[in-house]
Amino acid sequence: MFWGNKKKDNNDKTSPAPVKKENYGAPKDLSIISYLKDGILVFDKNNKLLLINPQAEKFLAIEKEKVLGKSVLRMSRFPAFRKLISLLGAGIMEVDEEELQVRGNRILSVSSIQIKIQNKKVTSLIILHDITKEKMSQEIKSRFIALAAHQLRTPSSAVKWSTKMLLEGEMGELSTKQRITIEKTYKTNERMIALINDLLDVTKIEEGKYISKKSLADILVVTKSAIELSKDIIEEKGINLSFAQPRETIPKVMIDKERMKIAIGNILDNAARYTSTNGKISILLKVERKEIEIQIKDNGIGIPYGEQKDVFNIFHRGSNAMKVDTQGTGLGLFIAKNIIEAHGGKIWFNSKLKQGTTFYLTIPTKEEFSEFLREDLY
Repeated sequence: MFWGNKKKDNNDKTSPAPVKKENYGAPKDLSIISYLKDGILVFDKNNKLLLINPQAEKFLAIEKEKVLGKSVLRMSRFPAFRKLISLLGAGIMEVDEEELQVRGNRILSVSSIQIKIQNKKVTSLIILHDITKEKMSQEIKSRFIALAAHQLRTPSSAVKWSTKMLLEGEMGELSTKQRITIEKTYKTNERMIALINDLLDVTKIEEGKYISKKSLADILVVTKSAIELSKDIIEEKGINLSFAQPRETIPKVMIDKERMKIAIGNILDNAARYTSTNGKISILLKVERKEIEIQIKDNGIGIPYGEQKDVFNIFHRGSNAMKVDTQGTGLGLFIAKNIIEAHGGKIWFNSKLKQGTTFYLTIPTKEEFSEFLREDLY
């Protein structure tokens, strides 16, 4: 009998253990997210936290050991999480780049998506992106624009009234050459004043203080007032303007009348500027079920297809538009879009190069603003 190692049997059919192959596919864990600059949170189908990376811990001032496996509602005792839950809801709804301010005046851009299989949620993913520096830069820019515009407004107003007095003969008769020169000065200064006003409007839009005087109004009257704003350039270029109005009664709308006049006027002014002499502009106002739609159509230069996505961006000007009119600012459509959307409306367009453009804008009728109905009774 041997008590040592068992003698190997040549007939032993036992095969050696297979060599383990390395898996070069997806990583076995998600440690890679530890190196991301964005915060990442992953929740399961029951809204319990499965995963959180170090950057999210930093943003939300929490430790993963205290929150992993816990439900959204149980994490609401953490101040930063409470703000996040108020934004996304207990069910973690989908959002795209919503802003959230957390401790230390840090501002995060929050995006969340729900991953579904056969239309059933299995996971929710939240991405936190730090935009504090971008917001600070934007605020500094806005303050500078506002300061510059305010400082320029006073001397521009002085130039306006001085040149107007000269043109009206209050300082004596002018020669033909003098009148031509002063008229040019007056028009140039008017363009400067218009630019200053646009810049001030932009700063108010960015501060969320632009729409302030809503009242019950007749959109037909407002549209006619907007047409008056572009009357000079329309007549100067001999443009044929038509205005089709609905036969039925037009419901009232709750709007800031002056701002809405600017929005419609900006679109119409663009149509006039970029339509050739003796061209055509048609305005159609129609009543839909819960809104009023205004169409402004021209047969002008059109918008290049590759540039259409940028039309409503601040300071954007089309490459062909700059050749036609070198004095535009790229602010008109940006302001118009913000005014329309601040009233709960929509704005969009169709355009073909060298064939023209049609802008569409909608404004909800009074019935859509039920919260204002009670105010009108008092």
